[in-house]
Amino acid sequence: MKKSYWLMKSEPEAYSINDLERDGFTCWDGVRNYQARNFMRDDMCIGDEVLYYHSNCKPPGVVGLARIIKESYPDHTAFDPEDKHYDPRSNPGNPLWFMVDIEFVVKFVNIVSLEALKNQKGLEEMVVTKRSRLSVQPVAADEFAIVKRMGSIG
Repeated sequence: MKKSYWLMKSEPEAYSINDLERDGFTCWDGVRNYQARNFMRDDMCIGDEVLYYHSNCKPPGVVGLARIIKESYPDHTAFDPEDKHYDPRSNPGNPLWFMVDIEFVVKFVNIVSLEALKNQKGLEEMVVTKRSRLSVQPVAADEFAIVKRMGSIG
């Protein structure tokens, strides 16, 4: 199976690249958008690479790399009425929401801001540059390589 590339957004106050670096790995729970869920459930595979993106901050942008280490499984937070991601429509017998596990790879020397992404030749068609609010989105291999290079320059 060929490797795929992704961009996954997290607000740094919720779970930052520093948190991922400290923990080493985490489950990517709480996604409540059907398209993002479908990417995780149907398309993400172990070994796929991830651009870790900080959103809802100044400046928003890619701050590092992660890797998929466990393919999709039911998001247990949807079953817990005490959890902020609870969804009464989802249950263990018929899960509606799924998650994957990711591991820390590297923190970028420099944040690759959304503005820099929008101004970089070769990224004109990248989903995040087209005002997409989607929290999990596919990235083309050439786009991934460009952003990785941009983040490594220090």
